[in-house]
Amino acid sequence: MTSRIPRDSRLRLVRPRPLAAAPRAMDQRRPRRPAPRPPEGTPAPAELARMARSQLAGAVRVARWADAALRPGRAGSADGKATLSAATAERAAAELGLTPAQIRAEWDTARLAGLVEVHGDSARPGWRLRAWDRDDSAVLRGWVALFDAWSLAHPEPAGHEAAAVAEVVSAMPQVLSFLQLSAGPVPVAQLLDLLEQRVTELRTERCEVAYVPQPEPVEPQPGDTQPDAPLAPLLDWALHALASVGALTCDAAHATLTPLGNWAVWVKLEQICVAAQSPAGNIEASAEDMLRGCAQLRPNAARAEYRAWLAARPVGSAVTELIDAARGEDALLRGLAFEALRVVGAPAEPDVRAVLDEPTLRPYALLWLAEHDGSDPEDAHEVLTREEATWLWVDTAAAVADHGEAPLLVRHLESAVQPTVPALLDEVRAVGHPRTVQVLVALAAAHPDPALAKAVRRAAFQVHTGGL
Repeated sequence: MTSRIPRDSRLRLVRPRPLAAAPRAMDQRRPRRPAPRPPEGTPAPAELARMARSQLAGAVRVARWADAALRPGRAGSADGKATLSAATAERAAAELGLTPAQIRAEWDTARLAGLVEVHGDSARPGWRLRAWDRDDSAVLRGWVALFDAWSLAHPEPAGHEAAAVAEVVSAMPQVLSFLQLSAGPVPVAQLLDLLEQRVTELRTERCEVAYVPQPEPVEPQPGDTQPDAPLAPLLDWALHALASVGALTCDAAHATLTPLGNWAVWVKLEQICVAAQSPAGNIEASAEDMLRGCAQLRPNAARAEYRAWLAARPVGSAVTELIDAARGEDALLRGLAFEALRVVGAPAEPDVRAVLDEPTLRPYALLWLAEHDGSDPEDAHEVLTREEATWLWVDTAAAVADHGEAPLLVRHLESAVQPTVPALLDEVRAVGHPRTVQVLVALAAAHPDPALAKAVRRAAFQVHTGGL
């Protein structure tokens, strides 16, 4: 009895798809949460984008000048931070009719808003600058990035303890939430009272340690942070810093959120609410557990979970957690980690570039960078060498073998770049993926063609024994 499937059937050449785009073994559907509506009176997105463009007009002007005058975008000084050199600042000031101090301030704003991206000691125009005139979403994302970095955009005054400054920065989200809920001017004295309460709570949480008898009370030492240190000057700094990025207006007596600030705080609160409603409780989970919880979700639902998880923690530590999860043995988590990093966007680029020398992560990082630089996701695989594409094929097959079903593993053959099964097997054996044997054994067990399955088993045996 012979198989009707040709023994050396050519594989259909198709573009490789990201792992998260593959069909799931279990199709879990969850009811869609109705799209939340912003507070009454919030301007339309197009109007908000117009406000953001106005707020960032100076930064955009300086970024575009740098793009045109300093091609290929190298504006770095010897300090390795891509700050403008004195000569470059003077030149920009002369050509744009500003002072060097204004140029430096707008340059720093452009960096914080993602209009300029830093790579080592050089800088280049960011994707938001390229999309500035046509994409309202890119504009709003850029302004929100600046809003998130308000404490960097307007550094704190000298003479304050670093710990006290950090406490105020940590407490300001609650102050902003109160401003947003008040929907109008709020007395600064009332905000100061709220800030003092929140800072006291933070200090209490930090000092919650197991009780042990103390022989003598410890006398405060010079330089220690005093719990009753006045916070009014730091609140004044925080309010003026937020005003400098366009989030609020303030005077000596009252503070009021601008439409942009009101919308941004609402968005942050909404993200927290979405995270809190996550059925898997992903907001408090580690990156690895969060990714496992998202493994069976459809792509759009998974991206919503990634956004909620990211909103609950600093971007830097979140990116580090995701990359550490990608370094593990589970290939499924590797693919999902880079899907989550796509949600992070530009802030993740330095960390993604840093893993290009790691063979396990290199193909994923190259695809991420290609898409980040504007390549169509369907064409991004062209940046991979034949060997890298084969390694990625095996890694994805390992994920399917561990978490999918047999028919899905058979269909995975269609995404191989090799034109025939023998060519695929030859290159798979040569690429040296640590899961090669398990993948080939699983594929042989799943494939309905006995002749092809026999060839795959033979290849698995040869890899296992080190034969040719």
